[in-house]
Amino acid sequence: MKSIAIITARGGSKRIPKKNIKEFLGKPIIAYSIEAALNTGLFDEVMVSTDSEEIAEVAKKYGAKVPFFRSEKTSGDFATTNDVLLEVIDEYEKRGERFDYGVCVYPTAPFVTAEKIKDAMEKFIESKADSLIPVVAFSFPPKRAMVIRDERLVFEYPEFMDARSQDLEKEYHDVGQFYCFNVESYKKNKKLMLGNILPYVIDEMEVQDIDNESDWKIAEIKYQKLHP
Repeated sequence: MKSIAIITARGGSKRIPKKNIKEFLGKPIIAYSIEAALNTGLFDEVMVSTDSEEIAEVAKKYGAKVPFFRSEKTSGDFATTNDVLLEVIDEYEKRGERFDYGVCVYPTAPFVTAEKIKDAMEKFIESKADSLIPVVAFSFPPKRAMVIRDERLVFEYPEFMDARSQDLEKEYHDVGQFYCFNVESYKKNKKLMLGNILPYVIDEMEVQDIDNESDWKIAEIKYQKLHP
């Protein structure tokens, strides 16, 4: 059984310049993802998919491989994670290397740990699912959401206007940290979020979108709380 960890790190970040290699509490943020994957001891290959020479150098410094660069097609603003992963798998197969399982790790995911990936992979392989998606519960029930229409506030789902939060079904969203997948199933589905998906619930304290400088600072505060 062969496994690969693919860290997706495009060079063209606009909201946070050089986001994927920006220093996060003392080292490039991508280093946390690389080290987490390497420290699992699970993977035959830990690689970074990038279009940037600078990111490639940082990745190799922290122990990842960069055997090839992204194509122009998967380097643009509209390329999806699925586009990138399928390209990586295809390129390895052209080189005669096939994998049974893959884990995609985002480069700005400092809360990902080797222990978390190992636990997720163990549960995933045992489940025989097509993919595993880490999720976190919404802190406020989406069914009680309000929207502004014609300059007035209205309930988006008026049928739940008087429902108590504790009586509503708990809902979750993707945390955007890592994904486990069966390579053969993925090649057929061509999407991580399609098919037989195993949920992996993560605590809200270990989740933080990092889309702007404020998010970055909040992530550092959370990380320091978790790692005093």
